[in-house]
Amino acid sequence: MYNSKPHQEHDLGRLHQHMLDTRLAVLVSHGDQGLLATHLPVLVDTTEGEFGTVYAHLARANRQWQDLAQGVEALLVFPGADAYVSPGYYPSKADNPKVVPTWNYLAVHAYGTAEVIHDTEPLLAIVSRLTDRHEQGRSEPWKVTDAPADYLDGMLRAIVGIRLPVARLQGARKLSQNRSDQDIAGVREGLSASADQLDNQLAAHMRQL
Repeated sequence: MYNSKPHQEHDLGRLHQHMLDTRLAVLVSHGDQGLLATHLPVLVDTTEGEFGTVYAHLARANRQWQDLAQGVEALLVFPGADAYVSPGYYPSKADNPKVVPTWNYLAVHAYGTAEVIHDTEPLLAIVSRLTDRHEQGRSEPWKVTDAPADYLDGMLRAIVGIRLPVARLQGARKLSQNRSDQDIAGVREGLSASADQLDNQLAAHMRQL
């Protein structure tokens, strides 16, 4: 992705935390069937490999897994907080009106070659770990084993697993770092005062600069 130098994020801990915090990623690939993308929940194992390994599953009817099985490079997009930045947030506008709107955002792109999983045991492990992750915190967490065994077997036959060791990571942390401290404070205060909760989320990230 295009990412100017002031906004590049290279800290592996922050990149991993962003990936762990993302509930729904976008898997993009280009193969014999053209450009394909799938929105899917993912499980990120930061201890496996240099940059971590991502696990997920696709519907067997989704043709994207066939291209992945051919060894094409895949991209996983982990979106984050974002907000419109008005020129009105910049105190410097009073002295220099040469300003335009922009957009602040956080994102991580993970690249790698995926392994397609068909075997029942590792596929069940992926589904179980994903379920446990999103059921945690509930008073009565649902477990995959709560489903009837024959029903579960049928569901597993309808999906394929994905294991993607991350070969490289790109992180964007565009939080007005190219502006003066005064303008950064103006953007942060403007987004904090917004009635939009997404603006407030981005402002919270700016407070960590």
